Amino acid sequence: MAGNAKEKTEQLVTPILDELSLELVEVEFKKEGKSWFLRVYIDGENGVDLDDCTKVSERLSEALDQSDPIEQAYYLEVSSPGAERPLKKEKDFQKAIGKNVNVTTYAPIDGEKTFEGKLVDFNGEALTVEMTIKTRKKEVNIPYDKVAKARLAVVF
Repeated sequence: MAGNAKEKTEQLVTPILDELSLELVEVEFKKEGKSWFLRVYIDGENGVDLDDCTKVSERLSEALDQSDPIEQAYYLEVSSPGAERPLKKEKDFQKAIGKNVNVTTYAPIDGEKTFEGKLVDFNGEALTVEMTIKTRKKEVNIPYDKVAKARLAVVF
């Protein structure tokens, strides 16, 4: 059911976001405690604000009420992905070049499964992350198909 709810929500929200020049980052449908939550994360060229989230929430809520793709009761939340935005699509990685990222892989690469540093390149096949270990810089090439999770990383 969760997969179907996500797919239906993506189909309903995509035209709304296209019209508002926004993009879909991720849809989550999960149970927390006794309640179900449908979370839609959106972004735009210059980020999103409360007005953007409100517009999308109102229009998506209306579309969900009309098509009624989810049987159980749930809470709808529309928000920005935050500073540590997940990187899901190839275009997300392209836009993240030059920024700090955190990447987790399915299998170890050079004995490690977590890499944090600056994304210096992404060619569709692999990403190159420049990491600083003590005072030395080291570049790690990570095959794109080995990436389990990736997100922007905030550095303090």
